[in-house]
Amino acid sequence: MASGEMRDLVVVGRVRRPHGVQGEVAVEVLSDNPDRFQPGAELLARAQDGGVATLRIVAARPHGGVLLVLFEGLADRDQVARLSGSDLLVDAARIGEAPAGSYHYFDLVGCVCVDRAAGELGEVVAIREDGGGLLLEIRDRERTVLVPFVRAYLRSVEIERKLIEFDLPDGLLEICASPL
Repeated sequence: MASGEMRDLVVVGRVRRPHGVQGEVAVEVLSDNPDRFQPGAELLARAQDGGVATLRIVAARPHGGVLLVLFEGLADRDQVARLSGSDLLVDAARIGEAPAGSYHYFDLVGCVCVDRAAGELGEVVAIREDGGGLLLEIRDRERTVLVPFVRAYLRSVEIERKLIEFDLPDGLLEICASPL
């Protein structure tokens, strides 16, 4: 696929490293759809240099917090080593809508965040899971701030307008911010 043909793609996994010598790779799964990594499924792999290739899954099995995946036509460690660090993607049209009251991560990234008292905070650049819940990584020109994405702090989430409004507790921004 030529770079001009890139469409709206969603990251559903990330290749971490080769596993063994038979062509398997360790994949960090970033999707809650169990069918995403079933044999026969096709994914796009976007390498760190921007190159894109279509891959078909032959087999997948859980192993120590990752999924070990074998792709068609890649049968040894040397062939899959170049996939390390690649994002695994699907067309956004294949994802479907999030259930009411929940959001896809890719819908939140790019949203402008505004706090009732502090005003504009910046734009969501990433979502982090810290074991205690989701954190939005919000960045402006001067700082990065990690804000808990919890109902108690939310006033509204308008995906269509790419806007998230908060009512954050006093002092939270000062505690959770770091300069760029």
